[in-house]
Amino acid sequence: MVNSKSLNSKSLNGQFCIALLAALLFIPGLGAVHLFDWDEINFAESAREMLVTGDYLRVQIDFVPFWEKPPLFFWLQVIAMRIFGVNEFAARLPNALCGIITLLVLYNVGKRLKGQRFGLLWVAAYGCSLLPFFYFKSGIIDPWFNLFIFLGVYYSIRLTSPRRTGNGLPQAALSALFTGLAMLTKGPVGLLVFLLASGACLVIQHFKRSPSALPSPRPVRWKQAGVFAAVAAFTGGFWYLLLWLHGGGDTIREFIAYQVRLFSTPDAGHGGFPLYHFVVLFFGVFPASLLALPAFGRRALRQEDDAEVRHFFRWQMTLFWVVLLLFTIVTTKIVHYSSMCYFPLTFLAAWVADRAMAHKLRIPGYVKALLAAVAVLWALLTGILPFIDRLKTRLLPVVDEFTRGNLEAASSWYGFEPLLGVALLAAVGWFFYFLKKEKPSKAFAGLAGGAALFIAAVIYIYPLQVEKYTQNAVIEFYQSKAAEDNYIHPTFRTYAHYFYGQRTPAGKYAGEEWLRTGAIDKPAYFILRKNTDGVARFCEETPGVQLLYEKNGFVFLARLPEN
Repeated sequence: MVNSKSLNSKSLNGQFCIALLAALLFIPGLGAVHLFDWDEINFAESAREMLVTGDYLRVQIDFVPFWEKPPLFFWLQVIAMRIFGVNEFAARLPNALCGIITLLVLYNVGKRLKGQRFGLLWVAAYGCSLLPFFYFKSGIIDPWFNLFIFLGVYYSIRLTSPRRTGNGLPQAALSALFTGLAMLTKGPVGLLVFLLASGACLVIQHFKRSPSALPSPRPVRWKQAGVFAAVAAFTGGFWYLLLWLHGGGDTIREFIAYQVRLFSTPDAGHGGFPLYHFVVLFFGVFPASLLALPAFGRRALRQEDDAEVRHFFRWQMTLFWVVLLLFTIVTTKIVHYSSMCYFPLTFLAAWVADRAMAHKLRIPGYVKALLAAVAVLWALLTGILPFIDRLKTRLLPVVDEFTRGNLEAASSWYGFEPLLGVALLAAVGWFFYFLKKEKPSKAFAGLAGGAALFIAAVIYIYPLQVEKYTQNAVIEFYQSKAAEDNYIHPTFRTYAHYFYGQRTPAGKYAGEEWLRTGAIDKPAYFILRKNTDGVARFCEETPGVQLLYEKNGFVFLARLPEN
């Protein structure tokens, strides 16, 4: 007889190891590189302005209402900044912690569904794929939003599970709680994704019953739906109510208008071709995206004789297609919009790996070919980039002035970066070798470990160098002026001067025209992207403006008060 205490101890040890490994992968290097425009700096600045003003109810940018996002993620950043200061580490720490929690959630969900091996496989599939790993080291909202959506869907799966016992009200309440938190993180899109996925799955369940030998999913009752509606409304709506009571009706109306615009127009110029997110997932969730491909076959579930696994599988497949099609329809195209797909996609990859390890499925040849091809592509990209300083002399004559200035920046590559790509190819080779030896456990372990080390090294090394060509010069300027009482006005869209210039309410001004021609009371600094004609015209139209210097594609000008 198996000792339950021994099993519990083994499970706790496993979870501790997962948490420790995730912390070692996601936390080191969080503050090694500046925050990137737009989203990272945008969100960190909202958190910083909460600290400056002491107003934690209203989200602000430049100390005016920012109606694009609810406050939950900013509250997490505020807590981190209270502890560690206003810096890059604190801005990104909430997502690193989210990474640890996410992997623990996947382990426990997977273990409950199919056992410890499956839980570990799901952890490996998610944590060792490129974009899922990358976002846990970022300062954007999506990791927490996706986790809440996943948990909302998960408890709906539990609610409709053929093995559910009891009246289902706890599952309905938990599903609503996490869906409400998703709404408090990113707005109505959280409820929309949940309702579309759940509605589609319930319709599919109604028309596609389980085989007669297996129990059918449980229907949702009116009492359960009522509990869901009440909890979701309270959790997701209490901030809006508080904001309304404190005179924030205009902010709420602008927030709703923005959500409509986001779905109907390419907001902020983020357009893209129709299959944009298909390409992002295919290459960005490597290697899990390729390992998952056999699960999309029409016969994938025919060999699955566990009713709960079939039920869970259908929900995950439905969630994947709902999210992917939704953001294919949405006009705005941003890489992380389809990041909710990472959960079902890595589940399918773990499902394929689990069946392969049980010798119930062989990895098809086309998957191996694609795995090798995409690995070669990533190895080439990461291998060529460090040679940009040798190649840029050929690029300079054919690019615009601003890009030419960017490329004139000096980087400090270590020289061994191409070996990272070689290591990735070695991991893929290991995978093929042990599959041929019919040792799939060693094959998947080697691929996951090699991919994780490759991704961790690339994320730590490459942004440090890439930033030197993009934003480093302008951020250094903002930091140099942070302690001075001044006005800073970039002539392009950015949030960096707010955060790195440590803007205060006293630094607000009445618009660009006043800074350029008005009776200013303190120094005004202008930052332009290099364009000879544009800079000359700006100087002609701005009396008293002085050129400070040019660096890496940016032109820095100053206009001083007359007295």
